[in-house]
Amino acid sequence: MSTERITAAGRDETAAAELAAEQQYIDRVYRRLAVLRVSAAESEKAGFNIAKVGTFGALVERDAMVYHAARRRLALDAEYEGLVFGRLDMGPNARPPDDGPASAPVEPAVPGGEVRYIGRLGLRDERYEPLVVDWRAPAAAPFYRATPTDRMDVVRRRTIRSSGEKVVGVEDDLLDPEAAPAEMAVIGDGALLAALTRATGVGMRDIVATIQREQDDAIRSPASGVTVVRGGPGTGKTAVALHRAAYLLYNDRNRFESGGVLVVGPSDVFVGYVARVLPSLGEDAVTLRSLGQLLPGYTADRHDPPELAVAKGSVRMARVLARAARDNAPETPGRIRILFKGQLLQLDGRALSDARRDILNNGAKRNAVRPKAAGLVLDTLWRQTEELFSKAARPKREEFAQEIAERPEFREFMSKWWPRLRPVDVLGWFRDGNRLRRYCEGIYSNQQIGVLTRGFARFDPADPRVEDIALLDELNELLGEPPARNRPKRDPYQVADGVHELSTRFEREAAARRLATERPADYREYAHIVVDEAQDVSPMQWRMVARRGEYASWTVVGDPAQAAWPDPAEANRAMTEAVGKRRRDFELTTNYRNAAEIFEVAARVIRRAEPGISLPTAVRRAGVPPKHETVPELRPAVEAAVREVLAEVEGTVGVIATSVTRDEVAGWLTGLAEPRLQVVTGLDAKGMEYDGVVVVEPGALAAEGANGVRTLYVALSRATQRLTTVATNGNWLPAA
Repeated sequence: MSTERITAAGRDETAAAELAAEQQYIDRVYRRLAVLRVSAAESEKAGFNIAKVGTFGALVERDAMVYHAARRRLALDAEYEGLVFGRLDMGPNARPPDDGPASAPVEPAVPGGEVRYIGRLGLRDERYEPLVVDWRAPAAAPFYRATPTDRMDVVRRRTIRSSGEKVVGVEDDLLDPEAAPAEMAVIGDGALLAALTRATGVGMRDIVATIQREQDDAIRSPASGVTVVRGGPGTGKTAVALHRAAYLLYNDRNRFESGGVLVVGPSDVFVGYVARVLPSLGEDAVTLRSLGQLLPGYTADRHDPPELAVAKGSVRMARVLARAARDNAPETPGRIRILFKGQLLQLDGRALSDARRDILNNGAKRNAVRPKAAGLVLDTLWRQTEELFSKAARPKREEFAQEIAERPEFREFMSKWWPRLRPVDVLGWFRDGNRLRRYCEGIYSNQQIGVLTRGFARFDPADPRVEDIALLDELNELLGEPPARNRPKRDPYQVADGVHELSTRFEREAAARRLATERPADYREYAHIVVDEAQDVSPMQWRMVARRGEYASWTVVGDPAQAAWPDPAEANRAMTEAVGKRRRDFELTTNYRNAAEIFEVAARVIRRAEPGISLPTAVRRAGVPPKHETVPELRPAVEAAVREVLAEVEGTVGVIATSVTRDEVAGWLTGLAEPRLQVVTGLDAKGMEYDGVVVVEPGALAAEGANGVRTLYVALSRATQRLTTVATNGNWLPAA
């Protein structure tokens, strides 16, 4: 047997032995997990039994006990898959972590050192020794932050890969060879590159085990103010944003869980893509919304053409909407005439317009001042009685108002002159080109007014576009809500009239916390807001997002090179106004997603348009160059290319087309019926990651709007393993 084969056999034996050792420890962890799950279920059952005592105090105690037991049980259930994913072999000089003992109850591999197992949540054994350290705890920080130049007392860092309860692989980084004992095994080529070669599956890959230091710096930055993370394709911006949300909840749960954390993404496709990540990190107290889902009652997933989207998204649209919100509704009556005791009382159009302006001065919200509007009309009519009646015959103001207000003709007038308006009603007025031109005069150019007029002529209240949601939210703010009836707040400890349950301060504080977490549908007091793909958020959308977090801290992630918004200065002003100026900036410089062969194509495309642009560095090679096909007919070539990529990769495949052709291309592929296949537009592809990508007609993507070349850059940088382009003209691809 050759030396090479002996060495390989030895490596296999060593790897098998290491897997067996880790499996033995993982088995111990899952046995403990099973015990804790039974214990949590028993506590939950015991809580329900408390209610049998029959007292109101027992009911409160039951609620608290059941709530906490059920929460613990759900956490233990959610973290079953891949519970333990890392191990740290620390040297003898390792400092005790700030959050208490972290050393696992096993023999250390480094004499005098300790072993720390890192996982999705913390677990202790029956003697209260740490079996697993929560990834967010300070004791776990070296797993992400240690490097060969700053070892943080880590000798060996190991990533453990599991399927269910079975360990299927380990990957080691030896950070301190001098401190490593001669018998210490080192397996694999490093955790990060190994993770990057695996299929992504149907959801976003959870990178909690492969976060690198520049990403971890952003994740663990202070909670206050604004954390801005910039980076090119594949640098892990989205993963950083989601892990940061989980980290903040772990470090200050009372603040961020009670106030809430909102994650805003660019599309419904994106939200579905990342929806599984936070639960896998041990968090389910986060609200995920796309820009088309932020206003309750409205949902949008389709975009306007680029030129129309830019016109709608400009901050100038706020002035247009303010004009509309103060204008008369269509078919508003031009006068009111009331016959009172044989005398005619009336107001003409000018008087009514003056009254409307007076009522809406100082920023009054139209729906909120409907009673005031009726009162002003009644007052004006009543003053006319001074000239028409003698002092003795003149009615008292209260009697006059009551009689007139109850008349059907007055009610009909008010319902038309001052109707309760919904945002979608006012936006529907924009279908009238003359109205829209009047609102836009002096704010938009004639060319832009033409774009808006043609676009709003097709506005469908039942099917708004993503860009319309921000406009509807602005109108919602301008119109306001009618005054709510004052209803007394119910005391949760009131048993009957005049009878209150005896309760402790703890019970009342717990009840207050429960009430505090019952958020309304249009909740606007989040403690932290994460905005992903921020480079594409329009000024009007920034205004919408800002209303949800007046007192929030922020995490903002994006890539200027991928920006579809044509005026970065306007967008930056809007972002600063929304989030504030107190910010920390982080830049991610390494592209972990794309093979170098794939990213080189994307880089050529964007550098032809913007030669001085800063791009990340791709760190791995797949050995498979991208395929570029130029064909006379798209459909058969696209079908063949998709079938080929599906056969070559195990994970997800994305087909990226223009917004105009997306539905047509999806129709071509209905026969494939592959759940791992997704057909998206260039905009919907933002933030996404696929194992294989087929880009349909790249030249058409580049021509889609003023910044279409950036959309093409996005499309070309979504693939981790295979990239194929299918075009009828090859001029889109710059020479190498």
